[in-house]
Amino acid sequence: MVLEQKHPITEMILQNIENVIIGKREIAELSLIALLSKGHVLLEDVPGVGKTMLVRALATSINASFKRIQFTPDLLPSDVVGTSIYNPKEQDFRYHPGPIMGNIILADEINRTSPKTQAALLEAMEEASVTIDGVTRQLQQPFFVLATQNPIEYEGTYPLPEAQLDRFIIKVKMGYPEADEEVEVLRRAQLQHPIEKIQMVVQTEDILQLQKEVGNIFVDDAMKEYIVLIASLTRKHKDVYLGASPRGSIALMKASQAYALMSGREYVIPDDIQYLAPFVFSHRIILKPEARYSGTSTEDIIHEIIANTVVPIQRLVRK
Repeated sequence: MVLEQKHPITEMILQNIENVIIGKREIAELSLIALLSKGHVLLEDVPGVGKTMLVRALATSINASFKRIQFTPDLLPSDVVGTSIYNPKEQDFRYHPGPIMGNIILADEINRTSPKTQAALLEAMEEASVTIDGVTRQLQQPFFVLATQNPIEYEGTYPLPEAQLDRFIIKVKMGYPEADEEVEVLRRAQLQHPIEKIQMVVQTEDILQLQKEVGNIFVDDAMKEYIVLIASLTRKHKDVYLGASPRGSIALMKASQAYALMSGREYVIPDDIQYLAPFVFSHRIILKPEARYSGTSTEDIIHEIIANTVVPIQRLVRK
C-alpha cells in the first residue's frame, strides 16, 4: 500500500493557519479547497468563534491583501464595489475603489444587508469584475470571498436568495471549540495575539500556479458519472423540493480536483467526492416543508444517498 504524500505547499499553508486557529483544520482545509477551485465559502455560525482570524491567517500565509466588509442594513452597493467621485480640479470623475478590490475578502454578516447590496457582491464573485458607470474593472487574482452569516433564526436578517447561495462552492459551520482547545486559545492569547506572530509562507503566484494545476487533475468518466448520479438522486428524493443544480455538479468536480491535489494525487477518487458532497450540495438543496418540520437536514439526505449508491470502480488512472 502506497501512502499519499500531502502537497508540500498546501500543507505549509494549513500548518501556518493552525498556529492561529486551534482544532479547526477541516475548516481551513475546506477554505483552501475553495480558493484553489476559484470558488468562495459561506460560513454560517455565531459571532466570536474565529472566522475573522481564519481569513486573516489565510491572507497572511499567502501574502495576499486582506479586506473586510462589515455588512449592515444601511450598506450601499457603492460601499462595496467603490464609486466615481467628481474631481473639480481635473474636471473628471475619478474611481475610488471599494473594499472588494482585494485578494481575500471577509464579507461579514452578509445576511444583514439588503438584497441590492448582496447582488453587488454576487457580480464580483461570479465574474471576478465590477462594473461602475459602465466601466468594467477586473478584480485582483487570486480572488476569494469568505462570507459569514448569522443563523437564520436571528432577527434582522435577509436570507440569501437561492441564486446567490448557488455561487458559493462550499458551505460550512465552524462550531465552538472543545474545552481543551479553548484553554489553549486562552493560553496563546494571554501575552500576544497569535495572528501577530505568523508569517507569509508562500506567494500569491504560488496559489495562481496551484489553481492551474487543479484544472489538470484527471477526472475519469466513471467519477463524473458518480457525481451526476448523486446530484440527480437529490432531485428525485421524496423529501426534496429542489435538488442540486448542474452548477453544483461542476462545483463538486472542481472541489474534488483541488482535494486530490492537496492529497498529493493527480486523479480524483470516490472518497474525494463522498467527503466533499455534503459541503458542496447541502446549501443547494431545498427541502419540502414536512421534511423540515420533522427535523431532517440536507446533510442527512446527502449521506443517505451516498450510503445507498454503488461506488464506481475507477477503470483508468493516468500515470
